[in-house]
This record gives sequence, structure tokens and C-alpha cells, in this order.
Amino acid sequence: QVQLVESGGGLVQAGGSLRLSCAASGGTFDRYAMGWFRQAPGKEREFVAAISWSGVGIYYLDSVKGRFTISRLNHQNHVYLQMNSLKREDTAVYYCAASPGSYTSVRSYNHWGQGTQVTVSS
Repeated sequence: QVQLVESGGGLVQAGGSLRLSCAASGGTFDRYAMGWFRQAPGKEREFVAAISWSGVGIYYLDSVKGRFTISRLNHQNHVYLQMNSLKREDTAVYYCAASPGSYTSVRSYNHWGQGTQVTVSS
């Protein structure tokens, strides 16, 4: 059973950058695909980015392509989300999640962190 802890959220001005980190423990990290989701108040959860266990397969939500970069370090049990050129609409709680299946299968993500707030001000 893998446990996930996110960090790195905060308040940033539009156009700025943040780097989210997710530390995994209690499982074999490199057997899991990893994803980042977000949820803004009153909105449905969005599947923002994902990376396969090997790091070869990568997915991005269209609205973050070219601005966000997902990466992982399997030997350190970490996954990261580098967020550049942040916009107000990126404001949300960001969740790290792990999947024993395909990195593109939203329903396969069955381990979740507690979330970290990202707030982008104008």
C-alpha cells in the first residue's frame, strides 16, 4: 500500500512558477504510474499530467501543455510537477495519485495524497 505526500504548493503571481513534489512510501514506487490531478472550488477534478512507471509515457491536459512538466525519480520515490507561466485558472488543490495500471487510465488511480493548494493571483 503506497502512501503519497504532496508539497510545494503556495501563492504565486500570474506568470510565476511553482514546483510540486510528491513523496511515495510503503510500496514499490517504480511499479506505479503516477499522476497529478487538480480540483478547483465548484469544478470537477481534472487529470492534469501523468507519467508511466518507466518515465517514457507522458500525458498532459491540453491547457497545461508547454507550461507544465511532469517527471519522476524512481530511486528517490518522488514525482514532480514543474509549473511555469501560471495562470489564475490554474488555481486549485493539486493531488498526487498512483496507479498500478496504465498511466492514461484515470479510473486506475487508486492511491491519493492529501493535496496541496496552489493559488495564482493576478
